[in-house]
Amino acid sequence: MRVGTASMLAEPGGPFVDLEKLDLRKYAARPALARALCDYMLYHDRNPRKAVELCSLATTRASFKDWWWKERLGKSYYQLGLLRDAEKQFKSSLNDCPTVTATNQLAKVHIRHDQPFAAVAVYEKGAAQFPGELSMILGQARICDALGELDEGVELYKQALRWDASNVEAVACLASHHFYGDQPEMALRHYRRLLQMGVNTCELWNNVGLCCFFASQYDMTLHCFDRALALATDDSMADVWFNVGHVAIGVGDLDMAHQAFEIALGVESTHAESFNNLGVLESRRGNVESARANFAAAAANAEWAHEPFYNHALIAFRRGDFQEAFERVEKALEAFPEHAEGLELKKQLVKQFTVL
Repeated sequence: MRVGTASMLAEPGGPFVDLEKLDLRKYAARPALARALCDYMLYHDRNPRKAVELCSLATTRASFKDWWWKERLGKSYYQLGLLRDAEKQFKSSLNDCPTVTATNQLAKVHIRHDQPFAAVAVYEKGAAQFPGELSMILGQARICDALGELDEGVELYKQALRWDASNVEAVACLASHHFYGDQPEMALRHYRRLLQMGVNTCELWNNVGLCCFFASQYDMTLHCFDRALALATDDSMADVWFNVGHVAIGVGDLDMAHQAFEIALGVESTHAESFNNLGVLESRRGNVESARANFAAAAANAEWAHEPFYNHALIAFRRGDFQEAFERVEKALEAFPEHAEGLELKKQLVKQFTVL
């Protein structure tokens, strides 16, 4: 080991390479060493500003014909937030030499610009240049899912599985599609495939438990949730207990459901769905004030959800407080304008106001 290197390593917390003192022009003249130094700047030291300086010098020295430096320069601009400059560099790199990395980076730039169709065009061109490259197929599928084009996304995930039958993302997304398409048995087959592949996470066992429940395999449901709770962290445990509460409601054990929702709130005090369901259970028990408090807490923690506002409006309507009911149902319809029960309740309130 060199004396200078040893001295830098001896300093506690000191940098392995002091980038501020380097003469980058000297390193740009040595391409092999310059590339290693550039990757060190980007991936280890997280210093895209110095990487831009080195890439600019090396690109100029290579007469603007080296695709590798253009790709790294675009990546440095991307980390700095200079998306237009990054887009130019990635396009120039692809013109010199099409690569998978530059194609994916260019698509990411279009996504950051909120241009999903431009990103899809980049992925489609990349898929034609690199047949069987899963990153191109999965990139298109993710964008289709985000745009709500579920059928196109499913076909792309199936296409990905034709190239790689053990792709975890494609199998999980197909399972989710079948579950929300009222095909829990098909979803369960996909999730079991993930278990056979060695995936062992809280989320997977939670989804398997839900599939077993909706497929009427009640003997396996609670066992799956036990495994999910054993693997759960503080971030995911509240969701698992919330689903346990749903299962308890489905089998008619309302006391267990009440306890499960309270445990979920004990783990995560801002879990809006548990507040909402607790409010429903309290209203069934006749505890109107407790139900209103739970609905208010759910609405405060999830302003985007329509259920707490609608449930609160329904309680107010039954108590004869039409003004409060109208205000709450208006907020529910702001969150979900096509909610049929909310529209019907609003129509009844309008009739009551007309009579008064």
